[in-house]
Amino acid sequence: MDWQALFLSLELAAATLLVLLPPGLWLGRWLAGTQFAGKAWIEAAVVLPLVLPPSVLGYYLLVSLGGASPIGAWVQRTFGLQLTFNFLGLLIASVVFNVPFVVQAVQRAFEAIPRELGEAAAVSGLSVWQTLWRVELPLAWPGLLSAAVLAFVHTLGEFGVVLMVGGSIPGETKTIAIAIYDRVQSFDLAGAHQMSALLLVFSLGAVGVSFFASARLALRR
Repeated sequence: MDWQALFLSLELAAATLLVLLPPGLWLGRWLAGTQFAGKAWIEAAVVLPLVLPPSVLGYYLLVSLGGASPIGAWVQRTFGLQLTFNFLGLLIASVVFNVPFVVQAVQRAFEAIPRELGEAAAVSGLSVWQTLWRVELPLAWPGLLSAAVLAFVHTLGEFGVVLMVGGSIPGETKTIAIAIYDRVQSFDLAGAHQMSALLLVFSLGAVGVSFFASARLALRR
């Protein structure tokens, strides 16, 4: 078992949730409550990382964030930071390829809330923030929980994008998925099986707990 790669993957998944959930919550709620001409294009852009091949997404992230790109060169010149082949690059890539898992789940959760509740809250004198905290979030929790679990589990299993952007640097960018690939390449099938089985059990358990909690919350509601 490559514990270093496992702990790095867990750290990456946790950091991804901390970075992605606040803007994902805002964007999902906004898409659920607004109608305008270009909404379909924004929703298509949100889904795009889900339908693109990981190698394509990883390639464009590498080109966009590398030292030869305007963004990468400016960040390196201004802050002295490199955006590829380190943990920061992995985090940026992880946030980008998890956008559909978070935003779509949040959007569906808020779309399921009857509009009459928001109107009743406004008539009762609640502000937008009070309505969000007291009315909408308690009802949307199942969707938010599903978004968090899906993004966390997906980060643990992602291979193509993180390999393109971060490479395979032990202790810095070598995630559990890359460690499994390396074990297979070196014909260490027992080691690959051990790590794969751990991810399988963990992912199944996490998704199962998410569905169970969502069902319980729905019954209470």
